Amino acid sequence: MDESTKTTNPFIRFIPLIIIVGGLVTFFASGANQYLNLQSLRDNIGWIDAQVAKNLLLVIVIYALAYAAATAFMVPGLIITLAGGALFGLSFGFLPLISTAATVVGATLGASILFVIAKTSLGEVLRKVAGPFLGKMEDEFNQSPISYLFVMRLVPAVPFAVANIAPALLGAKYRHYLVTTFFGIIPGTMAYSWVGASAADFIRDETVSLDDTNALIGSLGAKVAPALIALFAVALIPVIYKRFFKKNKAV
Repeated sequence: MDESTKTTNPFIRFIPLIIIVGGLVTFFASGANQYLNLQSLRDNIGWIDAQVAKNLLLVIVIYALAYAAATAFMVPGLIITLAGGALFGLSFGFLPLISTAATVVGATLGASILFVIAKTSLGEVLRKVAGPFLGKMEDEFNQSPISYLFVMRLVPAVPFAVANIAPALLGAKYRHYLVTTFFGIIPGTMAYSWVGASAADFIRDETVSLDDTNALIGSLGAKVAPALIALFAVALIPVIYKRFFKKNKAV
């Protein structure tokens, strides 16, 4: 019986990884990645708009679950976030509240799935692979786990997939991970959703070329200025953190 356990354990520990890799392979092999672009969104925006008008709550739930699945399978979420902003638009005429809320819930759910997977025996394998990289993070994490997790979410320079898995390998508590993930991704999510919502009219306008980046930016003009300012503010977060917080720690 012991020998059987030893035989099956190596395979069992890799089941979560096999599922993730299998999901990614299926995603790209099926050509689904071709739909993660603005042209595809333009081609289907009319039908989607009709569904949003008829079943807003259902569309929000489907969107959030789709985002959770994309996050769990580590599919890049930028285009999905922009699409969410375009689909749900601006609440009260100036804030992408619906798309931000749906994206944050979906991303947090998907990130939680990855956290749980990394906490299994697969985490031991990942820790060995990422040993040197984790060593650099571990010292700062141990000094202030919650602050470190929160900054990891706020700083756009940290890849989302890394920020989803690394905390589990560092020994973070799930409640800390959950809170810092949920609140930490709100600024960036809102900024990108804002861009998507601001660009929605131009995505729908077929006279505007989506291939000519310069022309597209010129057409957007002042309409996306607030969203771009928000993105700029989010991009400044790591600079502010390094300038003030790191300096304070050193003192």
